[in-house]
Amino acid sequence: MEQRISLVTLGVADLGRARAFYERLGWRGQEVEETVFFQAGGLAVVLWGRGKLADDAGLTDQGGDGFGGLSLAQNVRSRAEVDEILRQAADAGATVTRPARETFYGGYAGCFTDPDGHLWEIAWNPGFPLAADGSLTVPDFGA
Repeated sequence: MEQRISLVTLGVADLGRARAFYERLGWRGQEVEETVFFQAGGLAVVLWGRGKLADDAGLTDQGGDGFGGLSLAQNVRSRAEVDEILRQAADAGATVTRPARETFYGGYAGCFTDPDGHLWEIAWNPGFPLAADGSLTVPDFGA
């Protein structure tokens, strides 16, 4: 198996509400067959009905009232960008769960949840520089 993620699918309670939230953040999506696709660098973020996603995976939908053990993260180029994205997210309807602060690794990060409770971390990490296209390459930690 190649080490790659191609799509991240978020099960949402209300597709229209979820799409509107991400579009208020400046994302642009395409809806096909009650599924919204956002190009996010080299992968796609997909919004799909939570029940449909659970059924498709052969699981029982247990509701979105607790932490699901998943965090999405976006690394950015500066501390100021962290603050700006957290502000935009809050203005769009997110709940900021951890205001931006210095991190143990020498960076700066904060977290929010979208209207369906999906956790996002927005981080500036000087140890993970971004390429011009925004892609991240995991550094060689052995060096």
